[in-house]
Amino acid sequence: MANVGLLYVGAVLFINGLMLLGYIQPKSAAIFNLFVGALQVITPLYIIVTHINSPWDIFGASGIFLFGFTYLFVGITNLVSIEGSGLGWYCLWVAIMALGYSTLNFTHFSDAKFGIIWILWAFLWFLFYLLLAQNKDIARFTGWVTLIESWTTCTIPAFLSMTGVWTSISNGLAWTCAVVVVIVFVLAYVFSKGRPRNVTTSQAL
Repeated sequence: MANVGLLYVGAVLFINGLMLLGYIQPKSAAIFNLFVGALQVITPLYIIVTHINSPWDIFGASGIFLFGFTYLFVGITNLVSIEGSGLGWYCLWVAIMALGYSTLNFTHFSDAKFGIIWILWAFLWFLFYLLLAQNKDIARFTGWVTLIESWTTCTIPAFLSMTGVWTSISNGLAWTCAVVVVIVFVLAYVFSKGRPRNVTTSQAL
């Protein structure tokens, strides 16, 4: 169930990345954000109810809520065209929490692959804090990071997990891919500078 949710997080990040790059209107993207946000709230509620005596399963479900409330927040914000500073500050809180989830994946769960992924998610949420709460001119860069992460941290891992391939991927390969992604981020930042686009603060994740 969690992998299905992760697959559709990849889809909504893909949509939102295109929105930030100017290919999709915010209100059009808002509808899919509401769909995925609802899915990412219903799923952890089900896990909590059915795993009430399993603290670590409940902990895992709590991480899904971070996504669910983000996309509901995004969907409503864009649908009614309100300014996004509140969403931006929420993204800062989530970015900090994501670092905590990353740490536990490395230490308690010995899962370096998702430890890396949580770091990348923390970076993305922090970009949205800068874009929405601090009004930094990084819309295009954030759009490209969102597009890249939609595939590298969500769609591909979810697909590989559902097909049973994810467990065969080594930590070394995961770290190599992470380094490549970071290099691509640097290139995206360089090429996005000097190409500003007017993005309202209601446009987000």
